[in-house]
Amino acid sequence: MIIGGSKKEVIKNIQRNIENNELNKKVEVNDPKLNEEEITKLLNKFYQSREHKFLFYLKSRFAYFFVSLLGHKLNKSIKIEGLENLKNINTGAIITSNHFNPLDNMLIRKLIKKRYHKNLYIVSQETNLAMPGFLGYLLNNLNIIPLTKSPNYIIKKFKPELTKVLKNKNYVLIYPEEEMWFNYRKPRPCKRGAYQFAVEANVPIISCFVEIIDQETDDNEEFKNVEYVVHVLKPIYNDPTKSLKENAKLMAELDYKQKKEAYEKCYNKALNYKFSYADIAGYKKDN
Repeated sequence: MIIGGSKKEVIKNIQRNIENNELNKKVEVNDPKLNEEEITKLLNKFYQSREHKFLFYLKSRFAYFFVSLLGHKLNKSIKIEGLENLKNINTGAIITSNHFNPLDNMLIRKLIKKRYHKNLYIVSQETNLAMPGFLGYLLNNLNIIPLTKSPNYIIKKFKPELTKVLKNKNYVLIYPEEEMWFNYRKPRPCKRGAYQFAVEANVPIISCFVEIIDQETDDNEEFKNVEYVVHVLKPIYNDPTKSLKENAKLMAELDYKQKKEAYEKCYNKALNYKFSYADIAGYKKDN
């Protein structure tokens, strides 16, 4: 799943961020950069496109057809472990996972289809809607809930949309690491937003960690092919005796702890944030 061109600059940015202890900072080099006015226009366009229901239906069907084809191809290299941890969940839920590829939501889609046979909603940074080409088309026509830092937007649009989806017993994927670090194996600290939303909606967190396994065959000049194992960890529930702020903090800490333990079990090594090229799955250092 190599999306885009060379990742050498991205890997340099990962190394720099690790050395500066900035584990949630952006590393991609070609992401769109928008001002507030451009973001507002982008979000208005996104929601207006959904008002033209028939046209949006056609576009979304095509997007899901492509996703299904890609998912069918990827399914051969995806394993899921820990499904038994989901047996008691009968409400909507927020799913958290490590974020290492623009299409890593495909792995979670397989999990949801296998366990629930339902669609997956994805919370995505608003700038992703401005991505060029087919990736941008997908992001604008799948079940996306855009998120921006505007408090007004979060209160008036994002939270009502998220609440509606969760009340209908759907599942929402939020990446608590915030930024994608390409093929980075290690879990990174979890920002509290996803957990605050879970507490407000009174839904559990489905905690996941994706293990990435190098293969012998080449994907391109820089990377080997990889395979994935989605580890479904124990669900996390809020404590009704604690405040929203306390719950969000404790749930984020527990989720990170579970992901850390999963990493250490998968790779048989203690988690630290000293940079190594081996932490970039499939990367051929001498290319």
